[in-house]
Amino acid sequence: MKASLMLLLAPLVSAAPTVEHRQASQSIDALFKAKGKEFYGTATDQGRLQAGRNAAIIEANFGQVTPENSMKWESINPRQGQYNWGQADYLVNWATQRNKTIRGHTFVWHSQLAGWVNQINNRDQLTRVIQEHIRTVGGRYKGKIYHWDVINEMFNEDGSLRNSVFSRVLGESFVKIAFDAARETDPSAKLYINDYNLDQPNYAKVTRGMVANVNKWLSQGIPIDGIGTQGHLQSGQGNGLAQTIKVLAATNVKEVAVTELDIQNNNSNDYVAVTRGCLEEPKCVAITVWGVRDQDSWRPQGNPLLFDSNYNAKANYNAIVQLLSQR
Repeated sequence: MKASLMLLLAPLVSAAPTVEHRQASQSIDALFKAKGKEFYGTATDQGRLQAGRNAAIIEANFGQVTPENSMKWESINPRQGQYNWGQADYLVNWATQRNKTIRGHTFVWHSQLAGWVNQINNRDQLTRVIQEHIRTVGGRYKGKIYHWDVINEMFNEDGSLRNSVFSRVLGESFVKIAFDAARETDPSAKLYINDYNLDQPNYAKVTRGMVANVNKWLSQGIPIDGIGTQGHLQSGQGNGLAQTIKVLAATNVKEVAVTELDIQNNNSNDYVAVTRGCLEEPKCVAITVWGVRDQDSWRPQGNPLLFDSNYNAKANYNAIVQLLSQR
């Protein structure tokens, strides 16, 4: 069955959330957009969307979704030539039916990578595999994905290139291979390079890793549109990430975004600091938090998200509302 027909056959659900399911006084997405930004989003997937009040909370309060796992290589392309579309299709259909923006996550990543890819040791073969994977997945969702994390987590903490099958076989040329394939596949999508621990402005992973290399690759004509800083923080690190947003924006990319934000422990001030940091930087277009409820977080210790286990908006959500409600 053709991909377009499969997407059309996904079940339709009313897109109008009821007020009692909002569980928050105001939508941070609507308030953020009123300040000229593109979205305040969250990560989810089919299992989350079909459980509890997750779907209703996202409909009411967030403007964008990132697939938490369903588009990662081991999930969507576990064996060569075999693609598992069900969960990713569900997410894309759910979002497009509700006019929610979608971030695609991720094409090329050393982790959660299908085992068969790790066995490749031939340059030409790995090049073809990367291109085929991007053309197949990106082509299926062409025109529906707003941002693509083309490459994820490629730098070591000292700013050097991470050891992976991609760097071992292809060196840094895999960056051009991946971004060129993504641009060819979906010219309208904004193409990102995404990484974690980009939380301090003078950290080597920021300066010698992301900043230096992205400027170099842009000068070589590689079509990198944006830098994503994930933002997996501890309490007290919000101001550092806010400063780093400016450092990343000072590169020659068109835009930056906070892509996977969660903050452990006493985090209201940190959520406000990160949100303010994005507001104050014109190139910062969006923020995505990595989940809805604390208990569903990939690192639930320290209650890192914006809603509690009963889907009640927490103090940090309300602190963001207060910030965004200021003139």
